Amino acid sequence: MQTPLDPVVEYGIDRARELLGGKKVLAITGAGVSTESGIPDYRGQGRVVKHPLTFDEFLASASNQARYWARSFAGWNRIATAEPNTAHRALAAAEHSGQLSDLITQNVDGLHQKAGSENVLELHGRLDRVVCIDCSSDISRLEMDSKIQLRNPGLVRQLEVEFTPDGDAEIEIPADFATPACQDCGGRYKPDVVFFGEQIPLERVNLARAQVQAAEAVLVAGSSLSVNSGLRLVKQAKQQGLPVVIVNLGETKADQITDVKINASASVVLGSLYL
Repeated sequence: MQTPLDPVVEYGIDRARELLGGKKVLAITGAGVSTESGIPDYRGQGRVVKHPLTFDEFLASASNQARYWARSFAGWNRIATAEPNTAHRALAAAEHSGQLSDLITQNVDGLHQKAGSENVLELHGRLDRVVCIDCSSDISRLEMDSKIQLRNPGLVRQLEVEFTPDGDAEIEIPADFATPACQDCGGRYKPDVVFFGEQIPLERVNLARAQVQAAEAVLVAGSSLSVNSGLRLVKQAKQQGLPVVIVNLGETKADQITDVKINASASVVLGSLYL
């Protein structure tokens, strides 16, 4: 038997249906959409705020790069084996039924596509790809794992560790950890994601703006909008006069300008809206 919804949440869902129904809806998603798939977020309700490695820190030293890749090796399996949850499936169903035109995600886990969504713009990139900073050649994350294992044959994945949304884990870094170099130029590998403090490629930014421009309504799910890349898109939508619905556990930076804010899990709300 399905648990009855809180009346306030139910009212918010009814208002969301009124505002989104029959319109060309653009969805913008954040880490809160993936928490029920076992991938934690950085700023979720009740969590201690994490401070991930920034782009400048990553570039600053070989030891910081070793720190990232050792932790990523320990945590990658959490991302690789994660499965879509109700929120992902609901958005895929909404796209296939014509209720959702495009989806912009701040997530790097690939779960929207795994659930069946097709029109996905990955604003911050994707963890299952690795790129060389120095020559731009790329390899898969599986290839990177193999290279790490070859360079560090004694390295073993720990099971009981704390994970972060970017697929790394809170572990002690082995003093002798060796970071693989690019197979083409001997340069430095990084995950093909936008680090904190790194600029999103302009082509991607322009495409996101164009999708907001073409939309008739915006649905934000699982994002506190603390990162400016998402907040700017919501502000653009409001400047265009579009209705904006936000679904997020906890406050967001756009609570004062949204038309409807639903303080509930993305799975509960999106499942009710689209499944």
